[in-house]
Amino acid sequence: MTKENKKLLEDLHFKDAKKKYPNVPEFAIPKEKFSDATANDLTKTICKFITYIGGQAERISNQGQYRDNTKVVTDALGFKRQIGSKGWTKGQGTKGTADISSTIPIKTKNGIFGLSVKIEVKIGKDKMSAEQIKYKENIEAVGGVYLIAKNFDDFLIEFREIYKKYYNK
Repeated sequence: MTKENKKLLEDLHFKDAKKKYPNVPEFAIPKEKFSDATANDLTKTICKFITYIGGQAERISNQGQYRDNTKVVTDALGFKRQIGSKGWTKGQGTKGTADISSTIPIKTKNGIFGLSVKIEVKIGKDKMSAEQIKYKENIEAVGGVYLIAKNFDDFLIEFREIYKKYYNK
């Protein structure tokens, strides 16, 4: 992440904290650390950025749960045996769903509207699955925006392009 973009995030954080806690002196506002080194860090950073600019963003998790239904029993001969099964349950969300679901405020001549933006985070050599590609196509087919974020700098460039496309129309 460039120094300029890190400074932008720090400034947005500071402005947001001052708005939320107007009576807290500036020196007492804790600094926020921003990173895009891992998928988890990048997801958190993007969600915070969107929240700081007045939007709404949330991390979407579609992972199932690991269930261990095993137990140890003693059989008729006195031997201890493990019975039952363990494994993953199916996730409850839509297959291929994006990592972040957000709505960003767009100011136009006619007022403000919320634009649906889905963001898939891919770090390193990570690639989109067939389900994710289909999900992306479905979102774009109904007028939503779908971005793929590999790092914060590139995300911000794409985000600004999207914003310019809809701003003041």
